[in-house]
Amino acid sequence: MPQIIVENLVKHFTVAEGGFLRRQSRTVKALDGISLAIEPGEVVGYIGPNGAGKSTTVKILSGILVPDSGTVTVSGRVPWRERQAHVARIGVVFGQRSQLWWDLPVSESFMLLREIYAVPEKQHAQTQAELVEKLDIGSFLTTPVRQLSLGQRMRCELAASLLHRPEILFLDEPTIGLDAISKLAVREFIGRLAHEHGVTVLLTTHDMDDIEALCSRVLVIGNGKILLDGPLEALRQQVTKERWLVIETPKPDALTSLNLDILRTEGERVTLRFDPEKTPVAELIAQLSQSIPIRDLFVQNPPIEEIIARFYGTQS
Repeated sequence: MPQIIVENLVKHFTVAEGGFLRRQSRTVKALDGISLAIEPGEVVGYIGPNGAGKSTTVKILSGILVPDSGTVTVSGRVPWRERQAHVARIGVVFGQRSQLWWDLPVSESFMLLREIYAVPEKQHAQTQAELVEKLDIGSFLTTPVRQLSLGQRMRCELAASLLHRPEILFLDEPTIGLDAISKLAVREFIGRLAHEHGVTVLLTTHDMDDIEALCSRVLVIGNGKILLDGPLEALRQQVTKERWLVIETPKPDALTSLNLDILRTEGERVTLRFDPEKTPVAELIAQLSQSIPIRDLFVQNPPIEEIIARFYGTQS
């Protein structure tokens, strides 16, 4: 049975417009009847442009907002009606907002969260020790939050959201602004959390590397509506069957006479587009090998950012 069930969810906001003397307002439909279901232990990517309705959905699922209409149950609870019981079983990380106390050392924030969630002291100590080790945050537990780097703070935010051992984790842009090393650490930890502990994860992000690394399924939202729900590969297949062949050759200019679809040339590296159903990759490589010297080559899918951009182009 699904752990998260959303049916015909609608949410409007009133937005102020105009100047000081002629103030007007208009109504914006943030969610336009969306429906979705998420099974226990799934890691689902929730993607879409700014203003599509991602954060609004997460806030409703976490009990922060009340929808205008529709039904939501999370582990059998209605989030905004049973908020105290609900927040005890979920963890939430908003990439641009902190749940840690700015001027306190990280360890004291963790202690305050133990009191807020009424976590038994022994359980809290055990969970904190595990999180400190896995997220490698032991060296700055006594550092005030305001002195942490963004990467350090986000790892502490993740730990803070998990101290009470939630069964569901809502992540809203958890890697925003992080350096490459911090992103990899956060991704690895989230993946392990779902795989080893069965935690259900709903991840909203603009970083498509997060989606490819973590999510078995994606929900694509636009203008408050779910546009696609399925495996990442299904999104690729719906948009294009195109593949890219990247080759390194000392004679890139010779490719212009071969009637190929050249996407770009960067020095001796050339990227070709092809449809494997029309031109099998073995045939394409054989043709190239007979025509030019090749130092290296590999085949890849178009980046997911490009797939998403094309997908939205077909919806407009």
